[in-house]
Amino acid sequence: MEEITADRKQFMEQKRNRVAKPLLWFGMISMVMLFAGLTSAVIVRKGDGNWTHYELPDAFIWSSIVIFISSITFILAIRFAKKDQLSKMKGSLTITFLLGLLFVFFQFEGYEALYNQGVYFTGKGHNASGSYLYIISWAHLAHLAGGIISLLIVLFNAFKGKYNSKKLLGLQLSSTYWHFLGGMWIYLYLFFRTVI
Repeated sequence: MEEITADRKQFMEQKRNRVAKPLLWFGMISMVMLFAGLTSAVIVRKGDGNWTHYELPDAFIWSSIVIFISSITFILAIRFAKKDQLSKMKGSLTITFLLGLLFVFFQFEGYEALYNQGVYFTGKGHNASGSYLYIISWAHLAHLAGGIISLLIVLFNAFKGKYNSKKLLGLQLSSTYWHFLGGMWIYLYLFFRTVI
């Protein structure tokens, strides 16, 4: 009976492993379509005129740098896990998580600076350029919240000893999503610099 249960458990784990990556890629492709639609809407709306130009706050470049560095620390975490250097993996994951929080901090610093410049989401004195910037960056931030939750779960599992050179799936999935979010933000930042 125990052998059957162990075989069934192994079968279920293999099945989960086979579907996890395709599901993640499906979700990321859906997000690409969302942001492609939003950025296309910006280009169309800008062509209609009445478009206010303004400087992007420095906080957004800092958040871009931070998320880029966090991808590097996540890559290091995976490398350490593959070499069974688990304490270094935990350290790199912790740094990645803290950098994720720092990214969020800089985003809100950027929103405050925009508000102080008179760039509003809605209400008196708002313009479509500001509204689109808020909507798109908030959409990214909402997806990033999922990435931070994923990082928190991975970090918790790492400290429980669930990852090593032979068990990497959770780390790899979270890492792929995190790199995707970082790449998406860099694209959005460059897009905002060009269009706004």
